[in-house]
Amino acid sequence: MYTIKIDFEQKGLENVVLTNIAPDQSLLEVCLDNGIELHHNCGAVCACSTCHLYVNSGAAHLEELGDREEDFIDRAVNPRINSRLGCQCVLQAGSGEVSITLPDQTQFLGE
Repeated sequence: MYTIKIDFEQKGLENVVLTNIAPDQSLLEVCLDNGIELHHNCGAVCACSTCHLYVNSGAAHLEELGDREEDFIDRAVNPRINSRLGCQCVLQAGSGEVSITLPDQTQFLGE
């Protein structure tokens, strides 16, 4: 089981710690299942960059960055060296702690 620590760049949102998170889920799924807004305009098929997030620690517990994901990260708002797409960050078998930061979700159209 995993512990996921989530920080928010969006003002007014408190940091969240989620415990007992099962492997084989994406960070996007974890967020949505716990009522945390993370855009996913393409339906989580790695065809956009709206579920962009920053992995602060615990990247070894996630599937590796693929070429397709890397191409879409380049299109994200404010990409960084630790940028990933939430739909592609699947928790591997095992347990541990992953710390992420979600960009301000109000920066997307429709908000």
